[in-house]
Amino acid sequence: MKYDAVVVGGSFAGLSAAMQLTRARRRVLLIDAGKPRNRFAEASHGFLGQDGVAPADIRELGLQQLARYPNFTLLEGQAASAERCLGGFRLTIADGARIEASVLILALGVTDTLPTIPGLAERWGRTVLHCPYCHGYEIGGGPIGILASSPLAAHQGSMLPDWGRTTMFVEPGISFDEEQHAMLLARGVVMEAERVVELIGEGERLEAVRLADGRMVEIHALFAQSKVSISSPLASQLGLELEEGPQGLHIKVQMGVTSQPGVFAAGDAASPMHNATLASASGVMAGIAAHRALIEASLWP
Repeated sequence: MKYDAVVVGGSFAGLSAAMQLTRARRRVLLIDAGKPRNRFAEASHGFLGQDGVAPADIRELGLQQLARYPNFTLLEGQAASAERCLGGFRLTIADGARIEASVLILALGVTDTLPTIPGLAERWGRTVLHCPYCHGYEIGGGPIGILASSPLAAHQGSMLPDWGRTTMFVEPGISFDEEQHAMLLARGVVMEAERVVELIGEGERLEAVRLADGRMVEIHALFAQSKVSISSPLASQLGLELEEGPQGLHIKVQMGVTSQPGVFAAGDAASPMHNATLASASGVMAGIAAHRALIEASLWP
């Protein structure tokens, strides 16, 4: 069976895109490998109507709602490759199955590469965080830190004092200009030039960081900038234009439309800004754009 649309990726962006096309009475297949980026977080915050709900529960409810529509199909698996073919696209699943679609929506997500500091990776999404709007309130106003691994940390560092007493741990080779430095000091950020060598705390809790000179600095949460990479080779296989963001490359889109006709993209893999609400909204835009493309294709065979 050839589908009107195949959505690759079943987290907030992919589910939102699938919902638009399914409700437009199109035949939609959603392919999901079951490894969303947000699987490390206990709860999603700042997402209207879903504040405090586990990401897995939000996804499950979304799938339940989509399953009510007879024109929606879920395939649990990995999309291994994609290519253009006559009348649309052909995808090959990791188990060898082949699927065709008139249009593609890529909600591929990203993979984080974290700083290699002992104790950091196992706390990712719990007490080592990337977004204060997503998780800052839960810190409770306690002492927090930011690991400054790029000059862009100045922007986030200037915001963090609204969530707690902030110490910025400046990684070797990172510097700020006079204006950035003055802004951070005016916000009450304590600048620490000694390198962080270990995170201290029981289990996923964070109580302090140990510095290279042996000192301990009390913090209850640490914000860190990961490097990200698109979690699937499909974007490069299809020749999509990419853009450089502050954390890595992402798919270039305009209202969900990519550089290749018939291919649309949404979510973290198509934006330099990573947030549940933004991911869902971008999925809506990509779904609507894909629907418009299907309408235009039917008018001009």
